[in-house]
Formats: sequence, structure tokens, C-alpha cells
Amino acid sequence: MNFYVNEILQDCQQEKVYRILWIDSGNIIMYILELNNPKAFPEKKLVSEISDLIVDDWRKIIDTSYDAIVSDEYEKKHYEVRDAAWEIIEEIVKEEPTIYEKSFRTKLIKETQEKHQVTYPTMRKYLYKYWSRGKTIDALLPDYKNSGGKGKEKKAGESKRGRPSVYGVKGINVDEETKRIFRLAIDKYYLTSKQNSITATYKFMLKEFYAENIYFENGVEKVLLKDEDVLPTITQFKYWYQKEYNAPEVLIARKGEKRFNKDHRAVLNTSQSEVFGPGSRYQIDATIADVYLVSEVNRNWIIGRPVVYLVMDVFSRMVVGMYVGLEGPSWAGAMMAMTNVVADKKKYCAQYDIEISEEDWPSHHLPEILLADKGEFEGYNVERLVKAFNLHVENAASYRADWKGIVEKQFDLIQKKVKPLLPGYIDVDFQERGAKDYRLDAKLTLKEFTQILIKQVLQHNTKHYLKTYVRDRDLVADDVQLIPLELWNWGIKNRTGKLRAFAEDLVKLHLLPRGTATVNYKGIQFKGISYSCDKAIQESWFENARMKGSWKIEIAYDPRNMSYVYVLNDMDSSFEACYMLEVSKRYEGLSIDEITYWKRQERLLEKGQNHKQLQKDVDYIADVEAIIKKAEKAKKEQQDPTLSKLEQVSAIRDNRKEEKERQHKAEAKPIIEKQVADTEVIEFPQTIAETDFKRPNVRDFLKRRKGDKDE
Repeated sequence: MNFYVNEILQDCQQEKVYRILWIDSGNIIMYILELNNPKAFPEKKLVSEISDLIVDDWRKIIDTSYDAIVSDEYEKKHYEVRDAAWEIIEEIVKEEPTIYEKSFRTKLIKETQEKHQVTYPTMRKYLYKYWSRGKTIDALLPDYKNSGGKGKEKKAGESKRGRPSVYGVKGINVDEETKRIFRLAIDKYYLTSKQNSITATYKFMLKEFYAENIYFENGVEKVLLKDEDVLPTITQFKYWYQKEYNAPEVLIARKGEKRFNKDHRAVLNTSQSEVFGPGSRYQIDATIADVYLVSEVNRNWIIGRPVVYLVMDVFSRMVVGMYVGLEGPSWAGAMMAMTNVVADKKKYCAQYDIEISEEDWPSHHLPEILLADKGEFEGYNVERLVKAFNLHVENAASYRADWKGIVEKQFDLIQKKVKPLLPGYIDVDFQERGAKDYRLDAKLTLKEFTQILIKQVLQHNTKHYLKTYVRDRDLVADDVQLIPLELWNWGIKNRTGKLRAFAEDLVKLHLLPRGTATVNYKGIQFKGISYSCDKAIQESWFENARMKGSWKIEIAYDPRNMSYVYVLNDMDSSFEACYMLEVSKRYEGLSIDEITYWKRQERLLEKGQNHKQLQKDVDYIADVEAIIKKAEKAKKEQQDPTLSKLEQVSAIRDNRKEEKERQHKAEAKPIIEKQVADTEVIEFPQTIAETDFKRPNVRDFLKRRKGDKDE
């Protein structure tokens, strides 16, 4: 039975839950902490003892708590509380395993108390929150994020807000005019190279903006301040300063940008390079594969070359995560690869119709250190990894691909092994004059190419012999085969403690790309796809949208498979899975790139038909105009100029009746034509009166009808 740092263990008999804090490199001793008990201390246990308990009374459980998810709804002061707490305990929590032993812990806590002037209960609270919530910086966020009017600023009214003053000074409410004065004072007196203190800035503000009168004393002009009940307090001034200004802009304004970059900027890199065992360091990199692919929707659509991401464990050389997509080398693609790092590989392979056992690809953990490209893992985005999972991120310098030699070499191996097999693969003569156009040979879809790479990764992990790997004495003594899976398994058994277990859903929520969807009466609309969810149905979202209008919501989505998106709930850091509606079922199982390409092809097809349709419309107009001209000519030839308007319109009913009878006679055709016999026809003499069968004039017809009425 293997154990990993951050895993959750449950004592089924006593109904207690523990988190693993640390495991020694020999896999002999571990420290655990009881959860839901703020008075608990780390406990020292033998790994073998816990293994025996797992067989009988204990079990591993999945950590489903999402309290540590960073939300944009947190106020700035909450982060300041977190950072202040981290500054206090940062040095001592790294003293593993010393910090877990009572005698040493007491000494370390005492020294920290004296250094930071904090109480013992405060130290205990910070340590317990840090250990019990996964040993991440965000574990120190305050628990009052749901208290009060979250994100809503209270309006200034007649009554004084806040608690009553102990000293009887009533004070004022800080309204918009007061805030304007605060900003002017801070910009003028605090954000300058003079580096005035915030207290001095407050006094300058009172002198300039809250003077009631001026007077002279010994020839010196002085001001008389207004009554203290109508002045803002220093506490109010500090509060609004802290709320509206962040550290970088203050430091840059006061010390200059060069000095800020030299002495005060955030340092996210680390110079550690030692690789002790699995999880000590992962390397991540991306490359554009030299093969053209076709769309899964229509194989006549060539969709270009895919981007391949690989994440490798430096110690074992095992591929621990991968991603194949059309997302260019970027943060989004890298995060999809990191999501795959913690994924259940058996389920992942099953999505591509590849059956493996858990032992074939056992990696589903985050490392201690991640080495990545500077462009993809630099800036704000990487803080989501650092803050959420306490993951150390190293950025390789520009033009230094050799820093990530392990994963770079793996790309070369993949290209060489798959090149002879793949249709549409680009050869060295690509784009040369007279060379073959390899794009026309494309036959594989993105899913099929991913299947090929998964099989290549499995072959590398389980079969590939690492000729250039240098074994240390321990590996030689145990006669470990230089195969990635063998090295990984040996390291898990003998050099564990660096891997970190986190719930896959928790990692996904942090790393999946975010987007803005629209809720309307037709569903949750995102990227032209319609979704719904149980929560939306229960709360009548779509009926409300039809009555009150649409609104925006934040979602997370997996660009590899758009069958589901996830609505984020800031109040409790949970999420709600949304499924495709029937109108969008045709996109089920497709990636965002394939769906986008499909929609683009449909637009091109529609655009191509526009000219043809336009030509048909013009032809139709010409045909109609020809018929009309013919009718106008016939009308002109037969028109009786002696008829008045009244006479023409009065005969409509009779004309209609005669026209119907004529039409019925014309349409009355016998079903079976009668056969005429060859007989002699005898003509009988008949007396026929001379009758004029010519149709009467309309005027004569009207006169006759008028005479009938008079009779």
C-alpha cells in the first residue's frame, strides 16, 4: 500500500479523519493530523502500522473540500490577512519533519512569537489551518468570506456607520466626496518619491482640505481645523487607502520601477535543482507536431497541425501527463496538460478506447517543483498554481531549451517513431519548390492521433530502456531496470514524500479555462452551444430570463470535450455540471477547436451559396417582370375605354362566378377516355334558330340585370 502527502485517511470505527502531512524518504515514518479538531497536533506513525489499519478499520477517502479555491469575490483585505499569516509561519513550516516533533515545535513557535510579536493561540491557529487544509498558502484565507454584504459597499446615510467610538468622538460617514479627497491626498502626498508616512499624509490632507479658517502667529500663516466631529479619522483614512491601493502601484510610485523590480517584485522561481525521487521535479513543454489532421466531423476538412504537451517526471523519466489539441503553446494548453497530470489515467485512456490497468500508468499527483517555459508560466496565471497548491514553479530562461532536456528529448523520440507510420506527416523537403504537398495526405483525426500518442507514451513508460540514465548506488544495489515505470515504482517505495495528492475536480476548477456564458430563455449559451443544468431547472433560470432578460455567468470548461461545462458558485466554492441540450447534441464529444472549425465551415458554405442564391433571386425577378409585361400588353389590347370605374367594379361578383364555371369545365377531365366505335353517323335534320352566342357587353349585362330588379 502506497501513501502520499496530503491524502485523507478515515478511521471508520472512531469516525475520525486524518491528513498525511509528511512521509520520510525511506517510506518508514509518516506524520498525520486529525481533521475537524483544532486542538490536534501532528502524530507520528509507522507506515507499516497505517498499512495494516487500512486493511482492517481504516480507508482512504477522496478530499472533496473546496474551501481553498481562490475566488475573485474575496476582498483585498482577506488576501492581506492570508499573506500576513503566511509571513509568520513560512519559515517554520518548511522545517520538516522537525516542526512535527513537540519539543522542537515548541522551540520554533516560541522563537516565532518573539520575532513577530504574536500570541501562542494565534500561532496554533495558523499552523492548524495550514496543515489541515492541504499545506497551501490559501489555507490561511480567513473564514468570513460569506459574512455580511459580500462585495457590496454600504451607502453613507444620516446615521453614523460602524461601531460607536469609545472616546465619544462621533466622526463622519465616508461618502463619495470624502473618498475623492482621500484619493487626492494620497496621490499628492503619499505616492511620491518623498515617501511620507500614511500618518503624515493624513495630516497634510487635514491642513489642505479641512481648514475652517486661517490665522497668523509670529508672521506664520496657520490653519484652524474644523470640529473633530466633522473630520475623518486616521483609521478611516488608512482603511480606504488599504482598500483602494495595491502594493505594486504604491511601491513603484514611492521607490521607482527599477528599484521595485530589483528589491520588491514577486519572486516565483526557485534555484533548487536536486532531484531526490518521484515528484521532486516535473518538466512541461509543448511542440507543434509535424503532421496534418482532418476534422472528425468531415474528413474532407483539413484542420492543420496539432500541439502536443508532455509533462515528465525528471527522476523516473516517466510521462505523467499529456495533452493533444489545436490550442497553440499557451497557458490554456499547459493547464490542460497539468489537469491530465492528476487525472485517473485508466479513465483517461478509456475515453480513447484504450484499456489499461492502474499499474500501467500509476501517476496522478502534483510535484514539488515544476519547470516550464517562461512565456506560458509567467505572470498572474501561475499564481493560481502557486497559491492553490503551494507548487514551486521554475521558469526556464529564454533560448535555454537545454534546461528542459528531459522532455525535449522525448519529443524527438516521438517524432522519430511515429514519422514512418503517419499519413500527412511533414518531411524535410516541406515547402521546397516542387515538393509534395503533405497537407493533402492528411487522414487522421485529432482523436486518432491522440490514440497513437497515448500508445507511444505507454510504450515509453513501460518498455523503453533509458540508455543514458546514470544509476546511483541505491539503484545499482537494488538492480533496478532503467525503465521509467520501474524507476517510478522503486522511487515510490524508497524515496517518497515529494508527490502531492489533490482531488482531480479541485485541480480542474483551478486550471480549466474560464469563460462568460449567457443565460437566456433558450438555455445557457456558450460558444454557440446550448446547455442546461439541474440548478437552472430548479431555480427557473430560463423562465426568469424570458421575463426579465438575459444575464451573464462565469463557467469553467474543458476544451478537449465540450459535452459539459461547469457553473461556478462563489458562495461555497462548489460547481454545477451543465449538459448539452438536444439542439446542440451534434457537438457532443467534440473539442472546442473541432466545434469552432465546424461552425466556420458552415459559415463558409453559407457564404458560398449566397452568390448562387442571389443569382436565383435576380432570375426570379426577371421572370416575374416578363409575365407582368405580357399581362399589361394583353390588358391594353382588350381594354374597353367606354367602361366607367363603377361599371368595372360592380361586375366583379358575376365575373368571378363565370370565371369559376369556366375553370371547372377546363379542369373536368374524364378519368377514362371513351372509346369511339367505328360506326356510321346518320345526321338528322335540325332547325336551329339563328342565335348570337357572342358574349354580351358588360354594359348590356348590367342593364339587363337592372331591368330584372325593376320587374
